Amino acid sequence: MFSIEFFSRRSPVYGKGGMVASSQPLATAAGLEILSRGGNAADAAIAAAAALNVTEPCSTGLGGDMFALFYDAQSAQVFALNGSGRAPAALTLERVRQEGWSVDLPPFHPYTVTVPGACAGWCDLHERHGALSLQEILAPAIRLAEEGFPVAPLTAYFWQRGAERQLRNALNGQELTIEGRAPRAGEVFRNPGLARTLQQIAEGGKTAFYQGAIAEAIVDAVQQSGGCMSLDDLAAHTSTWETPASVPFGAYRVYECPPNGQGIAALLAFNLLEGFDLTGFSPLSVERLHLEIEALRLAFADARRYVADPAFGADWQWMLSKDYAAKRRQQIDPRHATLDREAGRPIASSDTVYLCAVDRWGNACSFINSNYMGFGTGIVPKGWGFSLQNRGHNFHLDPAHPNRLQPRKRPYHTIIPGLITRLSRSPLTPDNQPPVIDGVSSAGQVETLFGPFGVMGGFMQPQGHVQVGLALMLDGLDPQSALDLPRFCLEDGNPSDAVALEEGIPVAVMSALSEMGHPVRPVSGWGRAMFGRGQVIVREPDGVLIGGSDPRADGCAMTLP
Repeated sequence: MFSIEFFSRRSPVYGKGGMVASSQPLATAAGLEILSRGGNAADAAIAAAAALNVTEPCSTGLGGDMFALFYDAQSAQVFALNGSGRAPAALTLERVRQEGWSVDLPPFHPYTVTVPGACAGWCDLHERHGALSLQEILAPAIRLAEEGFPVAPLTAYFWQRGAERQLRNALNGQELTIEGRAPRAGEVFRNPGLARTLQQIAEGGKTAFYQGAIAEAIVDAVQQSGGCMSLDDLAAHTSTWETPASVPFGAYRVYECPPNGQGIAALLAFNLLEGFDLTGFSPLSVERLHLEIEALRLAFADARRYVADPAFGADWQWMLSKDYAAKRRQQIDPRHATLDREAGRPIASSDTVYLCAVDRWGNACSFINSNYMGFGTGIVPKGWGFSLQNRGHNFHLDPAHPNRLQPRKRPYHTIIPGLITRLSRSPLTPDNQPPVIDGVSSAGQVETLFGPFGVMGGFMQPQGHVQVGLALMLDGLDPQSALDLPRFCLEDGNPSDAVALEEGIPVAVMSALSEMGHPVRPVSGWGRAMFGRGQVIVREPDGVLIGGSDPRADGCAMTLP
């Protein structure tokens, strides 16, 4: 096995005809193929996500969930799609407690299988914003699955880890291996079962997945493994379109999907950091890193306490108020670390793929899809070519916690897409009046697309959003340079735990952070996977697109002329 190094230099990618960025070149190419056929950003994102299901099953798949943010250029609006699934109706706290669990479910237990939301999410995004047919959009992924593809190097490494950790022991897990092992770098892997799954979805839409033979195979696999999912659980699944959560940051606005996702943690941190003058500090300075770490410690204390499924009464909007940020900001000492962070109170008044696409019309899609923990549970519905997620591991078993396990409830979700817009004042008409668009006065701020961005990787994701977002908005770095910067990571999103520091952060800075009270842990080599893998596309006001792809992954950004 080769060693992992990050010495090569990548230039940002420039273009105008449309752009896709993902963690696999073949998936990026699939998205570009759809753009070249007249598809838009939504079509390209679905095509790339399907191709990633084929080429990186150790991170994503139809057995998992998805979220998306879509910027519609015509209306200048951002839409949020929650494509996450719910716990089975028969899975209760009483049931799991009777079986001996009182703190957490085991990570690969069949009880952690929540209804896979990805397929419905793809179809619902296509129904509202797509331009081409599902048959056209899924054709590149079907071709890759049928004909096979050479496996990329980093993917081969993590595929083997999953083969040893989950697939070896899970029901039908061997179907995603070659005689029990992962394919090697450059080795061709074919997945006819997944080709059949994708073909049925192309022809029958989400009904083909949540009812009929695929649904029966999912239920059989879960129940044979000891779980309690039913056909009714699958048939009842729905995605939800929601108002995105957002906060202004200087001349920009940052968008995230609202809870049950943890995007709110990034927004909380941006709100806190907005109150400090960061312009005099370089991105890797001890002063800047200390403030970012402290802001994220506070943000995670709140997110881990309050993020839950809003359908079950979880309230979160109060956390994004500027008054609340001012109150929490007082707890940050610019000179010393504070590890014992507690969640604030209302005031009055995990292994994932991230991809993004921008089309030639200026529409953008920020898209994330995940199994969680690599292959999820590793359980494979027999003959269909994908593994089932273990997202239910994120439920609390404390009956007093907002994120406690309940039937048909969505768990705290780590995967989050991000999107940034530029803020500007509305221009006046010749008679000095605000223009009227669709009968509504557009006085005030106008938002134009800055770009979709994201960093995948469990609880690293909001931390990556903050670090990459600041590099883009505050430091003015191009997308590739922003992704190339070394990162820090509060391990497992725990405010009191050590902060991992990536190789490339100056040793003197690491030492200074330690002296300030941060328990630091330098990380290099394969361990750098913990810092996530990001993609960014920025759209300039003149329509020029600038893309970057994380050097910690196999992927790339590519453009049409």
